[in-house]
Amino acid sequence: MIRVALVDDQSLFRAGIRMLVASQSDLEVVGEAGDGREALAVVAATRPDVVLMDIRMPVMDGLAATAEILTQPDPPKIVMLTTFDLDEAAARAIRQGASGFLLKDADPEFLLAAIRTVHAGSSVIAASATRELFAQFTEATRPVPAAYADLTDREREIFALAARGLSNSEIAAREFLSEATVKTHISRILTKLALRDRVQLVVFAFEHGLASL
Repeated sequence: MIRVALVDDQSLFRAGIRMLVASQSDLEVVGEAGDGREALAVVAATRPDVVLMDIRMPVMDGLAATAEILTQPDPPKIVMLTTFDLDEAAARAIRQGASGFLLKDADPEFLLAAIRTVHAGSSVIAASATRELFAQFTEATRPVPAAYADLTDREREIFALAARGLSNSEIAAREFLSEATVKTHISRILTKLALRDRVQLVVFAFEHGLASL
């Protein structure tokens, strides 16, 4: 079972997510919190595998709670729940170590898939929100690190597609490759650029002016 904690100040929203998660045989909700400070106690008490964390909440917001939770030994995976106007906050959360972000109006199946994806060790990014969430990076880009030059032409092609939020299967179909091959390319790209995961890859692309959506 994948143990899930819900953190959001809207009880009705939490109830809907709880019902959705509870409908799955491999998922269970082990705790809920209405603000970031409550989230710290819930995570410590229930030891969830995945936390769905709202960004803007009273008492302590999701950014502060995420930063503190991720300093603990063996922390859970954290997925931020965002809306379009939370661009900078979402970017900051990812820099802090969040495993991805979802729009709060995401399709139920996408949310369930996201929980399973981050639990398996990957990251999730709301592809439809990529431009809005990271638009500010195109206004003040940083110099491209020398490590980017170490990527092969194929790796740069894969990098560009991953930066747009495409999944391995989508990249494979577009590039006429197997998913295993795409996964290998992504792994090499992350290693060469010293990035933790695909979400950091997207941030890297936008920060350095390498994203073309």
